[in-house]
Amino acid sequence: MKGRVLIVGFATRHIAQSAALAGYEVCAVDHFCDQDLSWYTRDRIRFEELSDIPDAISLLCDRYSFDFGVAASGAEDLAFPVPFCGTPRDRVERFLDKLEMQHFFEELGVPVPRIAGEGHYPVMAKPRRGAGGWRNSILHDAAAETAWAALFPDIPYIRQEVAAGVPASVCCIANGHAAKAVAINEQILRETGESAFGFSGSITPFDHPLAEEMIAIAEKVAAASGCLGCLGIDFVVGNDTPRVIEVNPRFQGTLDTIETAYNCNLFRFHVNACAGTLPEPLLPHQYAARRILFANRDLTLDADLKALAPVVSDIPWPGTFFEEGQAITSVSGTGPTRDVALGTLDKNISTVRQYMR
Repeated sequence: MKGRVLIVGFATRHIAQSAALAGYEVCAVDHFCDQDLSWYTRDRIRFEELSDIPDAISLLCDRYSFDFGVAASGAEDLAFPVPFCGTPRDRVERFLDKLEMQHFFEELGVPVPRIAGEGHYPVMAKPRRGAGGWRNSILHDAAAETAWAALFPDIPYIRQEVAAGVPASVCCIANGHAAKAVAINEQILRETGESAFGFSGSITPFDHPLAEEMIAIAEKVAAASGCLGCLGIDFVVGNDTPRVIEVNPRFQGTLDTIETAYNCNLFRFHVNACAGTLPEPLLPHQYAARRILFANRDLTLDADLKALAPVVSDIPWPGTFFEEGQAITSVSGTGPTRDVALGTLDKNISTVRQYMR
């Protein structure tokens, strides 16, 4: 065992799996505590609200000593009572506020959708804080904006000009002053409903004529960010230029497809970068696709999906109740080409859906 690590955040299974495969003993604080999280952790505590996390951390720290802690989404700005491996709180804060992030991009001189002027439509409306794109929406007129704002009262938001193109991201590893891109990903969004821009999966690698330009921009952003370890730079890639959307100063939901496609271990890269060492460039071995499945109605999943692993991950415990729209599980597919990987993914999704009737 290389050491014992505490991983904290809304969803930690992917990070815990990577850490365990890198040789660490893992404990986790997690909102879901799915079956497969238990496969990769010595101990885990489930929380309901983000405000419950500090008490859960204290409980685990009373039980065990930890060599270091790692933050996932929802825990980036928390104080850890153990040595921390990742971007420090004083550097991460500006990337949790989309207006501050906009200012960072503009100062850096990278292409970014501009803040829209008063009365300009359509616009992309985004709450200033929050991850995953779940509340983002394109608003076509003032009435739509009034209705959208009423759904999230008293929540500050920004209005950006709409950037057309393919959602994508670049995973970078940074040491606080330099960065290396390790993977470029196509992002899958939900596309419909109130969460149309919510993250729903990824395809790795992303083949695009502007891929090298994306990598150059991402490395520039990651190096200037002062972040440590693994981080993601989100883009919308149009026909003319890739536009930067966000910095995610933490492990991303693309971890699974990156590690599968590039045959690498991002947790190992993360730890090494926090000690100052960046990885060498990688080449993909195959294509990997992953999609999150959501409940299309209120349902109780009585079936046990563990026999379908590793095609299925984020595996709920039998008897778990899901409200319509909640994430149930993740399904993956691989292949020598993008089309083959997506075809395998579709077949695997069809198999999994048989358990959800």
